[in-house]
Amino acid sequence: MHAISPLAPADMSLPPPAPPASGDVLVLADTRTGVERDLVARWVAEQRPVAEVIHRGDRRLPARLAEERDVLIVPVRVTWLPREVDGDRRMRVGDLLALTNPRRPAAYQQRRIAAREPDRVRVTDGEPALASALRLRFRTETAGGDASAFAQFVARQATLACERAERAIIGDRYKVPRLVAEQITASARFQEHVHELAEELDRPFDEVLAYAEQCLQEVAAVQSPLAIDLFNVLMGPMHRRAWTVHVDHESLERLHDLGRRHALIFLPSHRSYVDPLVLADVLSQHDFPRNHLLGGDNLNFWPLGGLGKRSGVIFIRRSFGDDEVYKLAVREYLGHLVSKRFNIEWYIEGGRTRTGKLRPPRFGLLRYIVRAIEEQRADDVMLVPVSIVYDHLHEVGAMAAEQTGAAKQGEGLRWLADYVRAQRENAGNARVSFGEAFSLRTALDEAGEGSAQLEKVAFRICEGINRATPVTAPSLLTFALLGVRDRALTLDQVARVTAPLLEHVRRRGLPGDVSVLEQPEGLRAGLDELVRAGVASAFTGGPEPVWYIDQDHHAVAAFSRNGALHHVMNRAIVELVLVRLASEPIEGDLLEAASENALALRDLLKFEFFFAAKRRFLHELERELELLAPDWRGRVQGRGDVAALLSGSRTLVAHRALRSFLDAQLVVARCLVAHDPREAIDRSAFVAECLGTGRQMLLQGELHGAESVSSELFSGALALAANRDLIDPGRDEVRVAREAFLAEVQEVLGRLVRIGELDAALLEEVLVAGG
Repeated sequence: MHAISPLAPADMSLPPPAPPASGDVLVLADTRTGVERDLVARWVAEQRPVAEVIHRGDRRLPARLAEERDVLIVPVRVTWLPREVDGDRRMRVGDLLALTNPRRPAAYQQRRIAAREPDRVRVTDGEPALASALRLRFRTETAGGDASAFAQFVARQATLACERAERAIIGDRYKVPRLVAEQITASARFQEHVHELAEELDRPFDEVLAYAEQCLQEVAAVQSPLAIDLFNVLMGPMHRRAWTVHVDHESLERLHDLGRRHALIFLPSHRSYVDPLVLADVLSQHDFPRNHLLGGDNLNFWPLGGLGKRSGVIFIRRSFGDDEVYKLAVREYLGHLVSKRFNIEWYIEGGRTRTGKLRPPRFGLLRYIVRAIEEQRADDVMLVPVSIVYDHLHEVGAMAAEQTGAAKQGEGLRWLADYVRAQRENAGNARVSFGEAFSLRTALDEAGEGSAQLEKVAFRICEGINRATPVTAPSLLTFALLGVRDRALTLDQVARVTAPLLEHVRRRGLPGDVSVLEQPEGLRAGLDELVRAGVASAFTGGPEPVWYIDQDHHAVAAFSRNGALHHVMNRAIVELVLVRLASEPIEGDLLEAASENALALRDLLKFEFFFAAKRRFLHELERELELLAPDWRGRVQGRGDVAALLSGSRTLVAHRALRSFLDAQLVVARCLVAHDPREAIDRSAFVAECLGTGRQMLLQGELHGAESVSSELFSGALALAANRDLIDPGRDEVRVAREAFLAEVQEVLGRLVRIGELDAALLEEVLVAGG
């Protein structure tokens, strides 16, 4: 790669030198204009004076490559750069307004740039290769063909070589794939898979091949540096003014090193439409190549669709159904990206969370990556759990309404305009944290063979996201305020209620800095921010201000609280186990009974939260007990001693963390018992029925709060019921099992009520002491 010295306009008209007699070196030039051809000619005269030059598209190329004499092929192109501003060369808003592309200037602009701004132009030479070596690759990697097909293959390889060399100039953030669909369809592997599928479907090969090529063109992202810059410029208003972004820089440096050896698969939590934009900005600022982002085709509308596809977005149909050809196209495309070490990003939850906590993972795309590893298309890939959390999201209110039956607004141009308009005000902080990356191949080996292998890998990803997710000031404050329900607290009372939670965060060494809440001014600022965001309310007409969360905002506040629930889940289960041991006679070994009950609770909650493997889970509970009472082993001798552990605590969390989820399970269990066990259950209609039943139970005071009436929570409870074989029609055994499920949920709810009563007493002591 070489800079071009200034050339006088007269130099531009000089004809290129005649082809050398030796013919040992062939410069394959990718040029568009006479200016570029002259620049290449000048470079060849200086760097490869005995080389022959053929421009891409020249009809002589197939015949030249067919000659018996071997030749070294040197790919060359001209690289044009934007002006440098503050050490950065990216497209600016001014370029967009001027309708110019600084990376692809018109011919009349090229002459001026080369003469007056030589720092903006380079001749880029890619890695050279012998024609014989390329011919061998052509025979092994493609379905073969004549001299013309070989010339097309060489031209594609030349383009790819120039792309790789060009990244040293423009940065890794512009690592973009070229001619992907053409490379895949020309490969022998793809043709063989199409043959197999055509036979399996009993359809003509040409018909299946044509449709497969159409599917590839549909999904393949056609990246370009211009589109990437344009996308950043146009999509910036959707997020850059709304949040101050904080990044885990140390983890990013480790990922840089991994990315030099393996493809990185980024798997973030999904809370907002802007998640991909925030993550893309973070990675671009640290010079990571742009991810290939897999997203639903519901966002494939103008202007997002065309621009997104050209900047790395792979729009996937929301449902593949039984379209085996489309599945083949997606699988081969992802396999190709992995084999070329392009980074990929998707959201393993399959959609935005409506409750604030992680949703159950979807396995389909992960299965395609696993297959690529099994087929040895790559040695390995590194899976990167990513946590993205926001202090506040304006879209939470709409998502909460959807959970109670409101219709979801369809995505489109009007929706996009409304969304951008809503992002004008600052909404606090956004935090991007990277969990520990791990090898997919190693994770598969550790998961073992069997049908649960993929599920174990997916759960490890989700556990990694949770471990990286920080506790934030809004999540801790909403946890505290929802714990006192509709009671309003003064600033001093809020401080007393949050103090034990802050201590728990410190003692557990949880991620996130909430020390600002330890000072009155920081606590006051956090409460005022909740009020400004519409999450909490304040009454200022009395002797001093008081803050509270009214019932209409419980679901919105729960979204913020739920983002950190996984950090208190083990503590909540310890509390439930202790209540059980303190209230019922236990036969046999006390610790054994405690372990059995803890595992039963883990099973009851496994469709809502991600737990460690059983042995590690029990070990984590022991550590949690030691935090609660360091001398618990010597104290736990009987029921009275167990009860003392709870009553001696400064605060209890189980009823605050789990009540809404158990209440949702109660609604589902009741509706299941009310159904004739011999009749099939339509899941969509059943969830709608649960919404109606839940509203009535809430009005009658049988549920603790409005956040329990949620289609997402009902769906999770229904998945648990299906896992226990309570959905499919049957006879008395189904009825009995449903009744047992209802009894189990009611028993655990009884324990939560008891913990709530104990915590209310502790709260009174705290508030009275404060008075």
